[in-house]
Amino acid sequence: MILSILDGKFAICRLEKSSPIPDWLKESTFCTISRTYNELSFVCSQESIPDCIKCDRDWKCFQVEGPIPFKVTGVIASLTAPLADAKIPVFVFSTYDTDYFMVKDMDLDRAREVLAAKGHTINSKIWA
Repeated sequence: MILSILDGKFAICRLEKSSPIPDWLKESTFCTISRTYNELSFVCSQESIPDCIKCDRDWKCFQVEGPIPFKVTGVIASLTAPLADAKIPVFVFSTYDTDYFMVKDMDLDRAREVLAAKGHTINSKIWA
């Protein structure tokens, strides 16, 4: 797999299930939003998050270079299994075109080593 590390730090946030999507989030250049029966959660760049929002900060985000056809299997498993073996926690989300996963900033260097040892190529990507 070819992976890119997105610039900046990200946070995983949670609001009540009936909460509206915050206006400040709509202005974000990168975010993913999930509304379930139990919660509204989202991932976004952490610098834009107000202090009153419940979130877990200091994540670094990997993007799998895509698009990945839906018939392809094992993409996330090939990335997360070695990280799990190395005791590196991950947070995963997907879009129509590709998959993303995040590791804590303090685990980034070790995650790069583990993934490179498994043959994955890792690039940096800057979002403007």
